[in-house]
Amino acid sequence: MKIKVCGLKYISNIQSVIQLAPDYIGFIFYKGSKRYVGNERLLPSYTLLIKEVKKVGVFVDEDKSVITAIVKDFGLDIIQLHGNETPQFCENVRKLAPIVKSFHITHSFDFNILKDYQDVCDHFLFDSPSQDYGGSGQVFDWELLNNYTLEKSFFLSGGICLENVKPILELNHPSFMAIDINSKFEIEPGLKNIDKIKSFIHEIRN
Repeated sequence: MKIKVCGLKYISNIQSVIQLAPDYIGFIFYKGSKRYVGNERLLPSYTLLIKEVKKVGVFVDEDKSVITAIVKDFGLDIIQLHGNETPQFCENVRKLAPIVKSFHITHSFDFNILKDYQDVCDHFLFDSPSQDYGGSGQVFDWELLNNYTLEKSFFLSGGICLENVKPILELNHPSFMAIDINSKFEIEPGLKNIDKIKSFIHEIRN
């Protein structure tokens, strides 16, 4: 099971997270987020040097030109599209880097719409609905994952914490590839609690 730590902002904190050896770290480039990293002036030159973990940039309905510049400036390995991006947009942006396309899962969500995305994205990410496009700390009904029948691998996100390690490990979906953690492991938005993340990674991997 792969692990992504998302919503990082501060260099010293990022360095501590990387020492825990997650598979991915995520940076949010949506200006409406409390974890927006665009104002961290020293961050691009630092992230360009990171090679031991995959760097994911999270975008919400952003212009391709902006995404292109940020991918280059930050040395991003993966693009996460977390808004209402179309399959055509995903296909176009995928020329820059592999794509993770996010979807907010509710009881009314139609999993059939994913068929139009499966050939233009590398992975899906299933998250709880939120006005802020993530970081809500809320868990959606994981039983709904039984409605997902495609082979495209997915990240599980939304309110994941130390207390739900056991049910995560009991999820037996063949396409479940990675866990995305964020707000439940924070001291404040963008600043992660290293001890909590260390405990979580240990419990998931052991």
